[in-house]
Amino acid sequence: QLQLTESGGGLVQAGGSLRLSCAVSGRTISGYHMGWFRQAPGEDLKFATAVTFDNGDIYYAAYVKRRFTISRDNAQNLLTLEMNNLKPEDTALYYCAAVSSDVYTIHASQWRSWGQGTQVTVSA
Repeated sequence: QLQLTESGGGLVQAGGSLRLSCAVSGRTISGYHMGWFRQAPGEDLKFATAVTFDNGDIYYAAYVKRRFTISRDNAQNLLTLEMNNLKPEDTALYYCAAVSSDVYTIHASQWRSWGQGTQVTVSA
């Protein structure tokens, strides 16, 4: 059983940057793909980015590509998300998630472990 805890959210002006972290306990993350999803007010949970269990592949949603960077440290059981050039439309609750390495999907419903979320608010 994985326990995921996000941190690093906050209020930032448009064009600014934030770094989110996801500390994982319970099991090593080396057997899991790790990802970030977000949910804006009134909207569904959306895939943002993910990295495979072995750091072999990284996927970004079009709306975060070239602005966000995901990284993982399996030794530290840590996932991070560097967010640059933030826009007001990036305002959302950001969730860290994990899925077994034999499952390849960006559909949130199939990801099995979730953090409680961290709020990111970008002012215009």
